[in-house]
Amino acid sequence: MIEVVAELSRGPVFLAGEALECVVTVTNPLPPTATSASSEALAWASAQIHCQFHASESRVAVPPPDSSQPDAQPESQTVFLPHRGERGQCILSTPPKILFCDLRLDPGESKSYSYSEVLPVEGPPSFRGQSVKYVYKLTIGCQRVNSPITLLRVPLRVLVLTGLQDVRFPQDEAVAPSSPFLEEDEGGKKDSWLTELAGERLMAATSCRSLHLYNISDGRGKVGTFGIFKSVYRLGEDVVGTLNLGEGTVACLQFSVSLQTEERVQPDYQRRRGAGGAPSVSHVTHARHQESCLHTTRTSFSLPIPLSSTPGFCTAIVSLKWRLHFEFVTSREPGLVLLPPMEQPEPATWTGPEQVPVDTFSWDLPIKVLPTSPTLASYAAPGPSTSTITI
Repeated sequence: MIEVVAELSRGPVFLAGEALECVVTVTNPLPPTATSASSEALAWASAQIHCQFHASESRVAVPPPDSSQPDAQPESQTVFLPHRGERGQCILSTPPKILFCDLRLDPGESKSYSYSEVLPVEGPPSFRGQSVKYVYKLTIGCQRVNSPITLLRVPLRVLVLTGLQDVRFPQDEAVAPSSPFLEEDEGGKKDSWLTELAGERLMAATSCRSLHLYNISDGRGKVGTFGIFKSVYRLGEDVVGTLNLGEGTVACLQFSVSLQTEERVQPDYQRRRGAGGAPSVSHVTHARHQESCLHTTRTSFSLPIPLSSTPGFCTAIVSLKWRLHFEFVTSREPGLVLLPPMEQPEPATWTGPEQVPVDTFSWDLPIKVLPTSPTLASYAAPGPSTSTITI
């Protein structure tokens, strides 16, 4: 029996273009007092990162598999296929890397191997939607002599920041270590530089504040004014808005605002329904605020963007966009007053009307949501960074 443990050194969340580092430890768990006949051997071990795509057949006309990636000997149990046994299609994979060959471990002996690979920048982000799913995994395959391959899968979460794939790594003198006595490998410098560049771009895109005002009206007049200070956010930030109802000519009885994502299948891959067809669109609400606001002149709300959610993105098959979805309930009666008169000649009992004729309408405001620091996402939404299998 051999125990294989894979541990991600910095958590399970990464930015596309970063280098993933994993330590693979192989151990013979038998006590050292066991006989030499109890030594264990592995023929080889290899590691590879892949992205698996799965689509809902009721929503998406699934494209055919990529013929440029032939699945050699798919039925053979001695060929290393990281996506063996998984649903969907493997749409992206890195070249496999051999960790070791002909390894023999005595009882109680353990050996560790380091695996490093840059996550491709051309892939989609990790996403589990109602129409499609993009799932990243690091798969480690091990094999005994004359035995089937055993697969150890480590789940990953990949965030994609658009535009980083077009940036070139600067020359050595531009990113040289501050101390001439400190040495840093080329991959480490590039990874650190890429992380800093992504952080600078995210900060520049989301730190700009400028008040945007929107007049909200229905068919009978103005309801109020909505104000928001920015339209670009990062995962983990709060969407803060204000609503001024004092300037309205139509009484607003209640409003609600929802932070939603809109998952839309691209027209070429939509599953047709009926003669005219229908767009394959689904919405998910991540946060919601509701308030009764009659006689309220000014109010505000704050909606948190979950760190575990997926930033907006677009692929050939699906797009994901963020929005604020408003719903208003307004009175049909002009000059509606539901408060008792302030001055009465004698005490009296006042009750509000049992029924008020109302209208409802909705309004959508698009916003943009970008990734955040992978380290922050790992701490706030921890996932398994260690996986174990026994062969």
